[in-house]
Amino acid sequence: MTQRYSLVCDDQLAAKVDAIATEYGLTETEVLHQLVALGLERRETAAR
Repeated sequence: MTQRYSLVCDDQLAAKVDAIATEYGLTETEVLHQLVALGLERRETAAR
């Protein structure tokens, strides 16, 4: 099952996401997906 989330960013965070997307040829959505996945992975690793 797929779920959709909404994220509200301030201008500074949005600019960082946009810069990463531009640098790697990704969409902002792809960047956010990867950042969330990485954050969850690191959280799980730290909990061990």
